[in-house]
Amino acid sequence: MNPPGMPTNLAPSDRRFRVLPAPHLPPVRHVSGLMLGVLLALVPGIAMQRWLFGPGVLIQCALAIVAAVVAEAAVLRLRGRRVPPALKDYSAVVTAVLLGIAIPGLTPWWTVTLGSLFAILIGKQVYGGLGRNPFNPAMVGYAILLISFPKVVSIWPGPLELLLSPTDMAETFRAIFRGLPESRLDALAMATPLDDTRTRLGLGQTLADIHAGALYSSNGWFWINLGYLLGGLWLLRHGIIDWRIPAGVLGGLFAPALVLFLIDPGLYPTPLFHLFSGASMLAAFFIATDPVSAATTPRGRLLYGLGIGGLIYVIRTWGGYPDGVAFAVLLMNLAAPTLDHYTRPRVYGFPR
Repeated sequence: MNPPGMPTNLAPSDRRFRVLPAPHLPPVRHVSGLMLGVLLALVPGIAMQRWLFGPGVLIQCALAIVAAVVAEAAVLRLRGRRVPPALKDYSAVVTAVLLGIAIPGLTPWWTVTLGSLFAILIGKQVYGGLGRNPFNPAMVGYAILLISFPKVVSIWPGPLELLLSPTDMAETFRAIFRGLPESRLDALAMATPLDDTRTRLGLGQTLADIHAGALYSSNGWFWINLGYLLGGLWLLRHGIIDWRIPAGVLGGLFAPALVLFLIDPGLYPTPLFHLFSGASMLAAFFIATDPVSAATTPRGRLLYGLGIGGLIYVIRTWGGYPDGVAFAVLLMNLAAPTLDHYTRPRVYGFPR
């Protein structure tokens, strides 16, 4: 008697091979479900920004979402496509939120609105929409703002001062929609740890003296990065992103920071300072992992992440900007097709 699943027309010598049924297909994940998962994972980091920098981050995200959705709907209508199904994938919302949290909370309303329009129109729809854009749309919008209005998008409030005297919602609205007096903005604004460290090192000060200040004792950016780290780990736990890109970004940032810190600890900050300052965790888990503009092969993803991490460190240390996440991501977006070409897995039965 033949075993279950064994065809009856096999020769006796072939009946030792059991024919198994086809494997079940994994459940299909729709774009809308993935995007909603990303939005949910962003909540801890946004909550930390709201606590440390005031309610401006929520207003900036709301303005960015409105501009992104309107721009997406207008382009879809011009292209003769149905608007509601395309908007329900929430990709425009994710782009807007990523841009909104990258903008200081007291930035004028037109800044994030303009950046959001650029992100959707120039970074996404000009190439044909979702799935065809070679660059990360949020980083396209942010890079344009950073190049065009560098002072406006660098007015970050000081976390310690806001904890002692929080900016209320009314003053935040006045700052965003009407503007605050220059004296009040100067009182609220403070350099970020990355910018402050870079500037004072250029003046010949030592890291020990720099990091003894009040800006570093509050350690606000550490908590913000920790919030995005927790959200990123949740994405990994649910299989929404691949581990190779975040590991590559953090490894590419950690390795040169460690080497140079060991060479001269008085001139180069510790690796942990780099990992938990600026937009390091946001870049590793939410920006670099964009499934459209990133590399797609397993080895390509790891190299892609390593390139982003290394470029972030190079720009922070020797470039013209204190962070450099946007430029690092956009440069590696250019390299992603080449990485995929040279890291294609071997097809079974064919040479590499």
